[in-house]
Amino acid sequence: MHRRKIPHTPVELTELGFGAAVIGNLYRVTEPQDAAAALATAWDAGIRYFDTAPHYGLGLSERRLGAALRDRPRDEYVISSKVGRLLVPNEHPKGVDDQGFVVRDDLRRQWDFSRDGVLRSLEETLERTGLDRIDVVYLHDPDDHWRQAAEEAMPALAELRDQGVIGAIGAGMNQSAMLARFLRETAADVVMLAGRYTLLDQSALDDVLPAAQAHGKSVVAVGAFNSGLLSKDRPAEGMKYDYQNAPTDLVRRAQAIAEVCERHGTTLPAASIAFPFTHPAVVNVTLGMRTAEQVRRNVELHAQPVPDGLWAELREQGLIRG
Repeated sequence: MHRRKIPHTPVELTELGFGAAVIGNLYRVTEPQDAAAALATAWDAGIRYFDTAPHYGLGLSERRLGAALRDRPRDEYVISSKVGRLLVPNEHPKGVDDQGFVVRDDLRRQWDFSRDGVLRSLEETLERTGLDRIDVVYLHDPDDHWRQAAEEAMPALAELRDQGVIGAIGAGMNQSAMLARFLRETAADVVMLAGRYTLLDQSALDDVLPAAQAHGKSVVAVGAFNSGLLSKDRPAEGMKYDYQNAPTDLVRRAQAIAEVCERHGTTLPAASIAFPFTHPAVVNVTLGMRTAEQVRRNVELHAQPVPDGLWAELREQGLIRG
């Protein structure tokens, strides 16, 4: 699988990445054998970029990912994790996590973008994964913590990067405006942009993408299917968009885009994976994959040719910007 380099760093990412939130039991249980099979299938398909976080299943995703990778050749793959949420004992457990993951809530998340919090978080991630290093580290959802994240956490990560402990640093968020600030105002090399540069939302063209291009930095695009609405050849009512039921107008726009895709000999989900790469700052599209079957499907979709004429017609019809 083709790789793209994060400029000014030693890190190269395969174009397709494995998003490991779902193997942390996001929304429902993923059986251990299914998680292991998904990761093995991803490896066999050539995927060499894997993204996780302490937040995902209160450490379950990191443990499962580490178990799958620790016997693989270490220099062949890139793993990213995140800082900003420490996992601490939960003094008042109710039995099940209340933040979307089907796991016991013996631990809870505690926001911490301090220097000490960053170092502690990384150390605990290394313990959970059993790996010798984390290649890319993102600040995780610092929406309400800009000052501490920018003034304490990012300098701490930059120091580790400059020492060669980490390969690249950045931030991951669902919004693009603050990510643009990280690119413009901090030592970030790369940002993980969730859902803001897709066939249904090109708002990142207003801020994060031009900032990345202007400063010679990179973007990893996630949420390419916008929670599901773009994942099927024929979108329908009742599908999800950004974790909610999709509004009727967006369903209709997705249907119109799907019709144009068909005329160009491709499909809506294949075009959804290909679209972020139309911007030169995007180096990777990472997709959540729960089963081996989902991995195989996404790899096949990524391999499908998507003609440039598709983007031109979508722009002409006012269905996408740019």
